[in-house]
Amino acid sequence: MTLSSIKQTWLSNIRGDVLAGLVVALALIPEAIAFSIIAGVDPKVGLYASFSIAVVIAFAGGRPGMISAATGAMALVMVTLVKDHGLQYLLVATLLTGVLQIVAGLLKLGALMRFVSRSVVTGFVNALAILIFMAQLPELTNVGWQVYAMTAAGLAIIYGFPYITRAVPSPLVTIVVLTGVSIVLGLDIRTVGDMGELPSSLPVFLLPDVPLTLETLLIVLPYSATLAVVGLLESMMTASIVDELTDTQSNKNRECMGQGVANIATGFIGGMAGCAMIGQSVINVKSGGRGRLSTLVAGVFLLILVVFLGPWVKQIPMAALVAVMIMVSIGTFSWDSVRKLREHPPSSSIVMIATVVVTVSTHDLAKGVFVGVLLSGIFFAHKVGKVLRVDRSSEDGGNTRVYGVVGQVFFASSEAFLAAFDFKEVVHRVRIDVSRAHFWDITAVSALDKAVLKFRREGAEVEVVGMDEASATLVDRFALHDKPGAVEQLMH
Repeated sequence: MTLSSIKQTWLSNIRGDVLAGLVVALALIPEAIAFSIIAGVDPKVGLYASFSIAVVIAFAGGRPGMISAATGAMALVMVTLVKDHGLQYLLVATLLTGVLQIVAGLLKLGALMRFVSRSVVTGFVNALAILIFMAQLPELTNVGWQVYAMTAAGLAIIYGFPYITRAVPSPLVTIVVLTGVSIVLGLDIRTVGDMGELPSSLPVFLLPDVPLTLETLLIVLPYSATLAVVGLLESMMTASIVDELTDTQSNKNRECMGQGVANIATGFIGGMAGCAMIGQSVINVKSGGRGRLSTLVAGVFLLILVVFLGPWVKQIPMAALVAVMIMVSIGTFSWDSVRKLREHPPSSSIVMIATVVVTVSTHDLAKGVFVGVLLSGIFFAHKVGKVLRVDRSSEDGGNTRVYGVVGQVFFASSEAFLAAFDFKEVVHRVRIDVSRAHFWDITAVSALDKAVLKFRREGAEVEVVGMDEASATLVDRFALHDKPGAVEQLMH
């Protein structure tokens, strides 16, 4: 890395990164505590994890300005492991998760993001915005009017303060002002301190207290594999979204390895596995964070706040943080995608809506993306399959029938390929010209076999011409029509 690139990613936006990092640190605290409670572990496990992952990923990650920490999606995967085997096995699972993610980075699996369509990403973003908003509802139900008043005031400051000045992020102003109002007026409302006990000491290096046996590996491997996939999926999606928000590119394979390094470091200080956080990353970008310094500051400030400034942090009203998260929810949702539902192709709209519905109904981002990618693949195959065309012409006074195949022959178009031939037509010779076609899979090869052998059974001489090198390699390897006993093999 050159000196100029270090300056660009670390020192090009010092004030913006520091202030944004402070906002993120404050917003991370209640989330880290909440995710610890979901996973069934002590709050310090999530808080230490958020500190460690943010600090390490600032150096090792491939996307400057992206925030990684303990997350709800990862916490949900851990619940059963913690309940059945305890915290120590969770730490081992976190270490193994990191190893698997590093391997994924070395295998360059980050490149798989190119198979995720724009519609899936939009659906993912919209679903996450809805989930972020839904996560705030418990803080707004069965509460006094003061909470609603504070939340409304918070939103007013968030959206109104930028008209006065943008020198200080409005979410930070909201948190400071509402905390001061709550303390001065002595309001009896829920605060960060009510979420759980904050740690009073710095994390220390430790080895998980479990037997190093094959049995231990078999217990944690299924959880680690799931955590690695969920973590990388969420991190890759977040990186793509931050790329778009900042109009910059990032190294997805480096991000995979960076997430792995961060999780390994976290497992050794008693933290739970984590990944990139879209909500916090959006807060960071909206608050002016762009470089790696913002992520580092978020992690360091988080630890300082909970360990050394705990008595003050405990007094932050949850209403202030709810207002910030509602702002994130509104800013994250792609309102344009709703306005253009009728303008976009029906297949794109269906993919987007399906991704949203599955993600919101299951609270599982991985399942939503899987369904979206699957539907995208089905629609794409259907669309490409319809492009196939077979032209007919005659030569030698009608004794030779020429079929010109144009398009892609694969599992979705193989039936249309076969249907285009007239096997009952009485001709002496058939020439199948595939110079403008491509054969993609064994289904396509099988369809070619059937076409050639059916013509031969009708007494016609068959010639296949113009096959490109890649198709010829596939056909030479798997086709039966030029091999002895072809008809018998095909029938069986």
